[in-house]
Amino acid sequence: MVFLSLIKEACSALWANRLRSFLTVLGMIMGVTSVTAIVSTVEGMQSNMVDMFESMGPNTIMVSRIGFATDMKQYLERLKRKKLNRNLIEPLKDGCPDCEDIGAEGYWTDHLKYGAERMNWVQITGETPNMLAIRDKDVAEGRYFSWEDDQRRRKVAFIGGAVKEKLFPNEEALGKRIRIGPNEFTVVGVAVKVGGLFGEEADEFVSIPLATHQSLYPKPGNPVNLVIKAASMERREQAMDQVRVVLRTIRRVDYEKPDDFEIFTPDAILSFINNITRAFRVLVISMPLLSIVIGGIVIMNIMMISVTERTREIGIRKSLGARRRHVLVQFLYESLILSLIGGLLGAAFGVLLAQTLLTSVMDIHVSATGLGLALGFGISTGVGLFFGIYPAWKASRLDPIKALSYE
Repeated sequence: MVFLSLIKEACSALWANRLRSFLTVLGMIMGVTSVTAIVSTVEGMQSNMVDMFESMGPNTIMVSRIGFATDMKQYLERLKRKKLNRNLIEPLKDGCPDCEDIGAEGYWTDHLKYGAERMNWVQITGETPNMLAIRDKDVAEGRYFSWEDDQRRRKVAFIGGAVKEKLFPNEEALGKRIRIGPNEFTVVGVAVKVGGLFGEEADEFVSIPLATHQSLYPKPGNPVNLVIKAASMERREQAMDQVRVVLRTIRRVDYEKPDDFEIFTPDAILSFINNITRAFRVLVISMPLLSIVIGGIVIMNIMMISVTERTREIGIRKSLGARRRHVLVQFLYESLILSLIGGLLGAAFGVLLAQTLLTSVMDIHVSATGLGLALGFGISTGVGLFFGIYPAWKASRLDPIKALSYE
C-alpha cells in the first residue's frame, strides 16, 4: 500500500508540472523513435538481403574470373586471368559427379523501351536455359526460353516483375515486343517478384538466351560466370572441390600456385557484404542512442530542479515519518514514469515510422523486431533509472530540520 501511495504521489507531482514533464518525455520519445525505426529498418534490410540471396538457390556454386576484389590492385591483377567460357560446362559435367547441373551466364546493361515507356541501364543477363532450375526461379507468366531458342539465337526475353510493372502497367506483357537497345525482343515469360535490398533492383532484369546475348554484346573470349547446382547441401563442399580440380587441370595451374578463378556461394556473398557493412550498421544504430542519453541527462536535471523546489515538502514528509527509502523510491518512480512513457510512445512511433514512411521510401519489408523494441524501450527505461538515482538519493539524504527551514 505504501508503494502504491508513492506511485500516486509521483504521478501527482509530474502532473503538477505538466509542461516540464511533457518536454522531458518528448525528448525521450524522439530518441526512442529514432532507435526503434533505425534498428527495425536495418533488421528489415538484413532480412531482405538474406531472402534475396536465398532465392539464388542454397545449393548454388558460382565460379568467376574476378570474384570479390577488395581493392583496385587486386582487381587489376585478377583481370589478367584467363577467361571462363561456356565450353567448360561439358568437362565439368564429366568431372563433377556431385554437380546436379551446370550453366553459364553473361552480363550487360542496356536501355529498354516499349511504346512511351522507358527504363535506363537495366541488367541484361544472357543465360543457358537450365538456369531456371539452377537458380530456382519461379515463372509467374508464360515460359522460360528453351535450348532451341539458345541454339537459334532467338530474340526472346524473360523479364523481371519490376520490368513488367514499369513497361506494361495496364496490359499483358506476354507476346509483346520490347526494344533492348537497338534490338527488338519478344516477351515470352515473366518472373515472380522476389524483392531486393532497397526495393526492386532484384526484379529489374531481362534474361535472354546466352548465345543471343553473346552475339549482340560480343566480348573477346565471350567470358561468362559458371553457375553450378550441387546435388545437395551435404555434397556442396565435395562439388566445389571437384570443380576446383577440373578447372585447375584444364587451365593448367601448377599445384603450388593459387587458383586463377574464384569459387563462392550465396551465403559467402552474404557474409562478405555483412563484413563490409557491419561497422556502418553499428554506427547507424549508435547515433540515435546519444539522443536517449541526452534525454536521460534532461531527466536528471529536471529531477534535480524538482528536489530543490520540493525541499520543504520533503522535510514535512520526513518529519511525519517518511523514511529515506520512501523518498528515494518516490523520486525514482517519477523518473521511471517519465522514461516509461517516453519509451512506450517512442517504440510505438518508431514502429509506425518504419512501417509507413521508411517502407514506402525504401520499398523494403520492415517490421517491429525484438532487437529494435528492446534497444529502444529497454535503454530508455535503464537511462531513466540510472539518471534518476542521484536526484532521488540526494532527496532521501536531506536533513528534515534543514529542509523545513529552506526558503
